Amino acid sequence: MRSDFSASLAQLTAEKGLQKDELIDMVEAAMVSAYRKDFAGNDEKNIVVRIDPQSGSPHVYEVRNVVEVVENPDTEVVLADARALDPNAENGGTIEREVTPPNFGRIGAQTAKQVILQRIREAERDHIYQEFADREGDIITGIVRRIDPRGIILETGSGGKAEALLPPSEQVPTERVRMGQRLRMYLMEVNRAARGPMLIVSRAHRNFVRRLMELEIPEIYNGVVEIRSIAREPGSRTKVAVHSRQSGLDPVGACVGQRGMRIQNIVNELGGERIDIIQWHEDPAKFVAAALSPARVLNVQIDEATKTASVTVPEAQLSLAIGKEGQNARLAAKLTGWRVDIKSEAAPRETVESAAPEPAAATQERPETSVNGEFAESTVEGAGAGALPPA
Repeated sequence: MRSDFSASLAQLTAEKGLQKDELIDMVEAAMVSAYRKDFAGNDEKNIVVRIDPQSGSPHVYEVRNVVEVVENPDTEVVLADARALDPNAENGGTIEREVTPPNFGRIGAQTAKQVILQRIREAERDHIYQEFADREGDIITGIVRRIDPRGIILETGSGGKAEALLPPSEQVPTERVRMGQRLRMYLMEVNRAARGPMLIVSRAHRNFVRRLMELEIPEIYNGVVEIRSIAREPGSRTKVAVHSRQSGLDPVGACVGQRGMRIQNIVNELGGERIDIIQWHEDPAKFVAAALSPARVLNVQIDEATKTASVTVPEAQLSLAIGKEGQNARLAAKLTGWRVDIKSEAAPRETVESAAPEPAAATQERPETSVNGEFAESTVEGAGAGALPPA
């Protein structure tokens, strides 16, 4: 071993992010394998290697059990022979005999090298997994390295040693990424793989908006303002219902910020996606009316039995309440968890399911539309979120 063993350990510790004790254990295990290849003669012998962490000098020991009758001479020794090496030896104990060779052969050295490299790779994978295992549901940053049919592969983590996969289903349809671009992503799950941990990330998940708001808005991060539900159509529009836990604090104003700076930072991160901040109300009629903003609502009738909200809007506000291709009404239904029927004031009623495959429900020729909200989708999971009460 070289005299600069300690310096080499320090260099590997810095490069690989491993602990010094871990590296010494790896080298000792590698030398055990090398000794077995060159000197042990068989794999039954119990070999132990101890290395001086400063000088790097190795000491190889053959360990045997002290017994009354020897059945396996490779692993056992009688008490009389044991006391010749160690006067304090007793039956049932063990003794160590130093068998350090002057040098290791070429085959043993190659074996040691392979063991060390394999152990280092395994330790790196474990460290990467531990780094991200507790970060599911957080935002991480990565650099785009390649784009293939599986999705976008990004480098992330300490030193860029971890790989993150952004599948097509979790990409925003309107976004275009380029090689080397730095992206912020929502970490959905961490999977162990043969080549190391694979991180599954998303930019289309509704909780991506939640985490961005927690980063940009101190009141949400501190829990003073609570996000009650989120409805999102990635790349197009998002509605967020917020509620203040502190009397006198306007939750919508806190989220928008002075001159809209807070919400604008989030909009910029999402590539211009429109975000509507809605004040949550315990009264479902008020909540549904607020969720249909920016349209002005005249009246809301609640039917608890069918979980339906019948909304009346001025004739001039009908198309605004429905939105392009029914988007505004559809998001309002997802946000509130109520089925929303919209009709204009003094107009004949005609109910159309905007959740049907044809987008015709959003055309202005129909005076009313009915949007069936999916309750499972209206429930937002994550820190700071509360399941919307069924009212």
